[in-house]
Amino acid sequence: MSRFSQPDPELGHRISRRGMLGVAAGATAAALLGAAAPANAATGNATAATGNATGGATPPAASGTKGRGRPVLPPGRLGIQLYSLRDKVSTLGFGPVFAELERYGYDEVEFAGYTQGSAGPITLAQLKRLARNHGLNPIGSHVGYYSDDPNAYTFAQNLTKVLDDAQALGLKHIGTASGPFRYGSTVDAWKRAAEDFNTYGAAARARGMKFYQHNHSEEFSFATDNPKVRLYDILLKETDPDLVHLEMDIYWAYVGQFRFSKRPDGTPAPFEPLNYVLRQPDRYPLFHVKDGESDPSNPYGYNMTDVGDGDIDYQRFISAVTRLRGHRMAHHWQAEHDNPAESFTFARRSSAHLHSLRERC
Repeated sequence: MSRFSQPDPELGHRISRRGMLGVAAGATAAALLGAAAPANAATGNATAATGNATGGATPPAASGTKGRGRPVLPPGRLGIQLYSLRDKVSTLGFGPVFAELERYGYDEVEFAGYTQGSAGPITLAQLKRLARNHGLNPIGSHVGYYSDDPNAYTFAQNLTKVLDDAQALGLKHIGTASGPFRYGSTVDAWKRAAEDFNTYGAAARARGMKFYQHNHSEEFSFATDNPKVRLYDILLKETDPDLVHLEMDIYWAYVGQFRFSKRPDGTPAPFEPLNYVLRQPDRYPLFHVKDGESDPSNPYGYNMTDVGDGDIDYQRFISAVTRLRGHRMAHHWQAEHDNPAESFTFARRSSAHLHSLRERC
């Protein structure tokens, strides 16, 4: 079922993700971008998947921007957010899921909890070893920001435990998919949340990790007490760039562009998600690669799809970032779909599409 059939899909996403987490103990932007607006049509769609995704066949090549150019996707940098595969983890366990991801050509995994209802108990040491045995690098994890429960597994309530577990898994990044709305949507409220994030970032850095925040579209809305100020800009300004990093969910950023390119009074306030990255590329070590078909009749502007089936131009976006001097290997690209029709099919087709993309000569 599409998440857009929910009355509040973003809230539903955050609640379901929080519930799962609870079970866990250079060149200028203009030169790179071309046009400022996102592409309305993808460079190509992935080949339709048929048959059982768990079968032994090698994933088919997807169509896309092909040719003899350099691959858009840097080697060793394709990951997947395991939230997309929560149904398979809960029924099959991590081992069979990791085996499939290895066959599909994934290099990394990002956790959303360390059990996800996994079939059978598993320790962090076993989980780390299992991932490595399948050639998968555990790159990051999503943990809740705060909770009313003082014993909750969140940054606010159990920072030391969260960092202990991340360190045990050998993670280089530890973050949250929760928005900075703990204290509200005013300028001062987001400044307070930024102070929290700076604290978590300093603690993570002391352990050799990077703290990060993953956006949805609401981060691009405006402060309720100053509608001229975009909340995301407060987050960027008030957090220490050496301590707080960002994982741009590219799909939700373009949803934010659709929803919040006008202020509440109707005056224009356009923005381009990619420009945020190009201005401060060091702040974005991680990305969520998620796709959507443009649908102006939808209040969110898009219908979520498998990567390659939508209208977000990933040839353009990934190329613009990786062509920045010194940034070819500086970022990690995590495929994700919140509610895929068939999660192994999603994972296979997304990998095939992204590996097929080539830079334009």
